[in-house]
Amino acid sequence: MTSSWEELLPTTRRALLYRIAVAQSEGRTPSFVGAVLRDGRLVWTGARTCIDGHAPDADTQYRIGSITKTFTAVLVMRLRDEGLLDLSDPLEKHLPGTGVGEVTIAQLLGHSAGLSAESPAPWWERTPGTLRPELADVLGDKARMHPPGRRHHYSNPGYTLLGSLVEAVRGVPWEQALQTEILDPLGLARTSAQPRAPHAGGWAVHPWADVMLPEPVEDLGLMAPAGQLWSTAADLCRFAWFLAEGDDRVLSAASVREMRTPSVPAEAGDWNSTYGLGMQIVRNEERTLVGHSGSLPGFLAGLWTSVDDGVAAVALTNVTSGPLASTVAADLVRIVTDAEPRMPAPWRPLPDVDQELLDLTGPWYWGTYAYGLRLVGDRGVELEPLRGGGRRSRFVAGSEGEWMGLDGYFAGETLTVVRREDGSVSHLDLGSFVFTREPYEQGDAVPGGVDEDGWRGL
Repeated sequence: MTSSWEELLPTTRRALLYRIAVAQSEGRTPSFVGAVLRDGRLVWTGARTCIDGHAPDADTQYRIGSITKTFTAVLVMRLRDEGLLDLSDPLEKHLPGTGVGEVTIAQLLGHSAGLSAESPAPWWERTPGTLRPELADVLGDKARMHPPGRRHHYSNPGYTLLGSLVEAVRGVPWEQALQTEILDPLGLARTSAQPRAPHAGGWAVHPWADVMLPEPVEDLGLMAPAGQLWSTAADLCRFAWFLAEGDDRVLSAASVREMRTPSVPAEAGDWNSTYGLGMQIVRNEERTLVGHSGSLPGFLAGLWTSVDDGVAAVALTNVTSGPLASTVAADLVRIVTDAEPRMPAPWRPLPDVDQELLDLTGPWYWGTYAYGLRLVGDRGVELEPLRGGGRRSRFVAGSEGEWMGLDGYFAGETLTVVRREDGSVSHLDLGSFVFTREPYEQGDAVPGGVDEDGWRGL
């Protein structure tokens, strides 16, 4: 049964339509399409156009530019999960002869390989890919701009290399791998390397007059993995949900979570934006959004997901410059999440009680810092400061008496229950940090010991 709160309120729907109407009008674009997905369900689509009675819909294809990179990154992560490569491998191990030296696959995914932003002239986005038949033509003579791993420097040729890596390891063209490994399993029937009707045409609008010029549509050849794809608002919303939840037919939830994790430091002065593995990560009004923007001559696109809110939005338009599709997509997410916050899941008790685990809950002390240990589902625990600042982390159960940190300062660190010879609990060890039941209790396993005179007044 559909619950009443799954449908957007009329006021929310009007606010969404108003946002794309403003984008189409002020951005001076022939058409604009938006869509919103909530908790895996497409809950709104809208469009504005300059032609009365001929508006596109969520099934109309637009070119999505660099959102293509996220699809390519998923293909690379699949190879990693199958054990066919490691992200720390130098690219040359699997694709020799490129001349990029020690650059790793992870650095290419996160744009920290130090490669040039663009291929040599003529501009690859507005010329046929046949002008660059070999990787050497894409990279040119000055492909290396920065030391690998030192800084984020967006690189379109870097994703050309990743597409060629997929082809080398899989033994099939990038487009074929994309179709069989992502598009078919996720049901993205309206996403393709070449346009399929109905699709929008790309236009340039004169900066000083309300007149238009058609933009050429080029097959990008070797550069296709960096920006070739066409898609629809509906297909991209489904893809956005996959990027939030994962799908074992394509990539596990753990692997897409890894893609959403920052892989490089933010640039100085740009503390609200960084990059994961094939995904942009931004902070927007205290909300974390993951996804990607895209552009090619004649088209602009934006896809953002707020994983915590369960809301994703897509914005597509067919103009070279004007409306900021990525900004509009973020605004669509904000409109829904602000007007209709996500309903919390009902509280439910755990299915069973493990008395030994239950005995571990409650207050623990790291020195004089008070922490609380809480038992959660699947035998996991949470450790959080009880007052003031401190390091909060979640832990997933591992072997008996051990948990692995999932986030924060203790991500990847092991929390261990240390027992005395009689089997009673002595303390918790977290990456050498000792947590005891009392602060600096005599006889406890406190590093450095406890003054034998104990606590005292002035």
